[in-house]
Amino acid sequence: MSTDTRPSAPELKVYNTLTRTREPFRPISPDNVRMYACGPTVYSFAHIGNARPIIVFDVLFRVLRQLFGPGRVTYVRNITDVDDKINKAAFERGITIRTLTGETAAQFHADIRELGVLMPDGVNAEGNGIRFIEPRATDHIDEMKQLIERLVAAGYAYVAEEHVLFHVPAMSDYGALSKRPLDEMEAGARVDVAPFKKSPLDFVLWKPSGPQDPAWPSPAGIAAPGRPGWHIECSAMSWKHLGETFDIHAGGIDLVFPHHENEIAQSRCCFGTPVMANYWLHNGFLQVEGQKMSKSLGNFKVIHDELEHWPGETLRLNMLRTHYRRPIDWTVKGLEESDKTLDRWYAAVADHCGGSDAAAAEFSGDVWQALLDDLNTPRAVAALHALENSGAYRELAANLRALGFLHESPEARLARRRPQRTVDEAAVNALIAERRKAREAKNWAESDRLRDELNALGVAVKDNKDGTTTWSVL
Repeated sequence: MSTDTRPSAPELKVYNTLTRTREPFRPISPDNVRMYACGPTVYSFAHIGNARPIIVFDVLFRVLRQLFGPGRVTYVRNITDVDDKINKAAFERGITIRTLTGETAAQFHADIRELGVLMPDGVNAEGNGIRFIEPRATDHIDEMKQLIERLVAAGYAYVAEEHVLFHVPAMSDYGALSKRPLDEMEAGARVDVAPFKKSPLDFVLWKPSGPQDPAWPSPAGIAAPGRPGWHIECSAMSWKHLGETFDIHAGGIDLVFPHHENEIAQSRCCFGTPVMANYWLHNGFLQVEGQKMSKSLGNFKVIHDELEHWPGETLRLNMLRTHYRRPIDWTVKGLEESDKTLDRWYAAVADHCGGSDAAAAEFSGDVWQALLDDLNTPRAVAALHALENSGAYRELAANLRALGFLHESPEARLARRRPQRTVDEAAVNALIAERRKAREAKNWAESDRLRDELNALGVAVKDNKDGTTTWSVL
């Protein structure tokens, strides 16, 4: 009989969208754990919904690095810098596409660095040597063309009117990720319905470029220059940096269909593999004050603007208080609670540990167990509260730093706190009344102007389903 009483090695469990089950994570190679996450399309400021996967999968990267070793995890998060939205934005501003994407990518980096995420340059509090790659789509055109040529040669793609399209019915198990049978599918986002398609579900791998579009020599014998479709970009970048098959593919739940489904189709049919990635992780949707975030509702929140009102670590904690797979309601009340919690934790570390300890950054105890349970960050936050309440301040500091907090001194945090705003309630109520009249008259332009005026005063407006309007101080 065995008398081995050594504790078993910690085990990470994740919910796999591909199988719809919670599974133990078993990497292809423990010496090189490979993870890919879909990054932003850099045409404008990134919104707060974009911040959710950035923060969530930064936590996953941190967990994997502690579990397998910091030199044994490769994280790839791409930047899409060729896209119709980019073309349109550059044309409207009268600048080159490269200028636009350079500006917006730099702004994106500046914003997310404030959120405490690890960066691909390796320059952060955790030190250098981080295996984090951030490929840009335009640097991988050759790889995209190689994939397209192989798909055409294998009969999975075809040329029609200077387009190359993937023929969905050629893949017998297309839809395995989204669980959508072929006969019930409809064309999804970014799928153009065109008369030259063999099937309505066929999607574009390559398309011709217009006069204002970026262009490259086309694959598959097409004479005219063109540009890639959206889906082929991630297949090319993941192949280049992680191989034909890798461990984890992550992104927002909105990407399951068609983007991730089409990535799988391209990569599997190109390489003849049973899977593209073994585990698929997706974060849930984000809404603002109980409503869908949209420009038409005036509640469209970009990271850059939120950082004008809140420290980046406050945004980070507020995001992690909800489990990544659940929908999150982004509210001023929640931000206030997160802000106060961080103030208390900072003060506790400063009072009992002499400030944040740069050498201490390790998950432990109940925080570690919570994160190993499908990144259960709400439970991890509860465990942090328990450490504070029990007086385990050094362990609190170590776990906070491992989770991406305590990047500044308590004094610096205090200096960065948002000032408490006061508003003239009578003036606010008068503007609310004017806006109500504009909405009743369906004068949406005036309604939006008044909302902007209220926002400038530091007031957030919420239009409720019962027809009433409420407001709060930002």
